Amino acid sequence: MSFQVALSFEDGVTRFIKCGPSETVADASYKARINIPLDCRDGACGTCKALCESGSYDGGDYIEEALTDDEAEQGYCLPCQMTPESDLVLQIATTSDVAKTAAARYTATITHVQRFSPSTVGFTVEIPNRDDLVFLPGQYVNIGVPGTTQTRSYSFSTGPHENSLSFLVKITEGGLMSEYLRDRAQVGDTLEFTGPLGSFFLRERRRPALLLAGGTGLAPLLAMLSKISADETGDAALPIHLIYGVTFDHDLVELDKLAEYANTLPNFTFDTVVSDPGSTAANKGYVTSLFEPQHLNEGDVDIYLCGPPPMVEAVRTHLEGEGIAPANFYFEKFNSSAKNGDSPEPPTSAESQTADYEIGEEHAPIADSDAQFDARMALELGAVELTIGRLTPEQLVEFRILGEATGASIDADHFTDADAFTGTNAAFHEHLFRCCANPVLLEAYNRLEVTQLMQRVLRDAQWVDEHVAQDHLEIVGAFERGDREAARQLIITHSEHAKATMRRAIADTARAGVA
Repeated sequence: MSFQVALSFEDGVTRFIKCGPSETVADASYKARINIPLDCRDGACGTCKALCESGSYDGGDYIEEALTDDEAEQGYCLPCQMTPESDLVLQIATTSDVAKTAAARYTATITHVQRFSPSTVGFTVEIPNRDDLVFLPGQYVNIGVPGTTQTRSYSFSTGPHENSLSFLVKITEGGLMSEYLRDRAQVGDTLEFTGPLGSFFLRERRRPALLLAGGTGLAPLLAMLSKISADETGDAALPIHLIYGVTFDHDLVELDKLAEYANTLPNFTFDTVVSDPGSTAANKGYVTSLFEPQHLNEGDVDIYLCGPPPMVEAVRTHLEGEGIAPANFYFEKFNSSAKNGDSPEPPTSAESQTADYEIGEEHAPIADSDAQFDARMALELGAVELTIGRLTPEQLVEFRILGEATGASIDADHFTDADAFTGTNAAFHEHLFRCCANPVLLEAYNRLEVTQLMQRVLRDAQWVDEHVAQDHLEIVGAFERGDREAARQLIITHSEHAKATMRRAIADTARAGVA
């Protein structure tokens, strides 16, 4: 038995290796002649430190100087010590060149060319060594333009399990590959390509997903749908909604394929929208005009977006305006403006760190969470001054009942029911604000939306700081004794425990990896 480990390098190259369950990732890498950073091999120096984006593993033995507890909670690991318990995806902190490896080269034969419209061409290739090509849905390859030394970058529109490899290309006037595909490409032509490349790919599905495509940015999303369709069956599959936006009616392609997924893939739906005012489409405008509350799921959603920079920024601005911070926001943005002569054609997907192209991701930020809990603590310290020694016996009894109720959803350092805890915890913390009879203080607390943040972040959380439940009871005890200083210190300490719980949950969400 062995596991597949994807090594994602800083220059966009991804190499796949096989690793046995009792073999360290570093040993498997060197066996495959991939020289990832390494020095001591004993978990003492931290030279090989990497970020695990997906999968489970045994971290092995190491010292604090090599990998801190906070780093481990965020998903960092030491390949020289870790052994896999599932397939893994690791971000390696070096380039493929330094690791003395490179993207693999393949020779392909065109088996199908489909000229969808004046703006879009699709083509399919096959390679004789298909089993050697492993990629993640959403990645791309660099394809050589026949008769030139130039290459262009295109995302797979088919899934990793499919024998044939398909691509979508936007036709731009003067583009080398555009003109070849539009005017000369024929079945039987030979193409050379290298890959896979890129860090825009499908992560492990733990929540609803919203897929947003701009033009031929549909390609990597089709690859993701292909992978999801192959892996998931049944009505329990998580919801997926795709919104596909284009400029003109003739830019809409592969609608039959989307309709097929809608018929066969549980809980998959899609909409299309055309920005041209003269369009005959049912929906005119931009993708943000079709956002519905269920698509955003109060922020507990993974968003995948592939499109031009204005589209990425418009979506980001829209989310900020709605007060929505998605659990994960993965994007691939490319410059879709036409270029002349032999200058590079704008890619459907291309290498990151170029002026015309960027891959990125955003997660629920730890700093924002810390700030909200610090603000809650400050307000609670104010509530202490208004309530300590003034609560009625009935209010104190209710306070203790609420404190005990929060503990019913916790067992030591893990949640038995995170959703239930969020509800009882909200009632516990609101109690003092309701009892202080100061509507301004209560309004200020409600505007922090701490409970809403916890509902999004803790929904799938497992770990909780082991002191949280006892903190609540000790805070109640301080109020029962009328001990102001003890109550203040306990609230300050409890805030740190609450922040630690949220940090761990956010880090776990960020490393919820790859499908």
